[in-house]
Amino acid sequence: MNRRNVKFIAHHKAVAGREIFPQIAPEMSCLRLLGNSNEQEVLEFLNVRPVHTVVMASFIGDNGMESADNRGKFYGYRSVRGTLEGVALIGHTTLIEARSEDSLTAFALAARQSETPIHFMMADGQTIESFWNYYAGGNRAPRLVCPELLFELTFPFPVQKCRWDVRLAEPSELGQIAVAHDEVAFIESGSSPLTKDGMEFLKRCLRRIEQRRTFVVFENGRLVFKADIAAETSDVVYLEGIYVAPEYRGQGVGSSCLANLGLQLTERFENVCLLSNVEFVNAHRSFLKASFRNTGSCQTIFV
Repeated sequence: MNRRNVKFIAHHKAVAGREIFPQIAPEMSCLRLLGNSNEQEVLEFLNVRPVHTVVMASFIGDNGMESADNRGKFYGYRSVRGTLEGVALIGHTTLIEARSEDSLTAFALAARQSETPIHFMMADGQTIESFWNYYAGGNRAPRLVCPELLFELTFPFPVQKCRWDVRLAEPSELGQIAVAHDEVAFIESGSSPLTKDGMEFLKRCLRRIEQRRTFVVFENGRLVFKADIAAETSDVVYLEGIYVAPEYRGQGVGSSCLANLGLQLTERFENVCLLSNVEFVNAHRSFLKASFRNTGSCQTIFV
């Protein structure tokens, strides 16, 4: 047995009818908080899977490794040789890139002690399910589990005509943008950030506008279409909050505007991607019509 695996914990399987099995626990001394001095090493580690780790890498690019804006803390797990086996942001948004079972388990145990309440956690499906089982110990179920499909837009793709002016948002348009984003968030998670966290939510929406990451279409002073860059690196951009006003839905507005936005973004980024709940079939048709392709899946757990 490896020297690191010298302790045992009881782990409840989150499947009805299973008994409690003893699980080998990781050596927690290999888990460390990460700081700004680790930034380059961490980015190189994440860049092995750039599409799957774009959100974590974007947090680092925007805020650094140590910032209140991350709403959490970065952790690393190292092998006995000192090489990284996993990196995680543990906090409000908990993101996991674990390449060993020890690192995954260690991150879950650390998450139990998170000073920042965890709102949701995300990784690929099998990884996040294991993480939740270690984190919750079989004692409770998540509030909501959302299996999601990964869609990507990469060259070559057909260029479509769009009669709409898809442009960067202005700070003066914050009100309608925040309401639209809140609607999308409520549909996806069952929780309204505007109601729950009003002023902070507005500040985050405004910051995205000021970062030139919110794209909109307006007609006669009314918001028609919206999409946000939730995360970006030098190669990858991740979209979220895609919204079409109710009276414009079912008319091809969403696919036309998204295709136009995709064309703009692929001039600067190699890959444009987004995630969508598996149940949002109509939205998926719109994404496919805009030349996005379903290339994978992941899972989001709302705590």
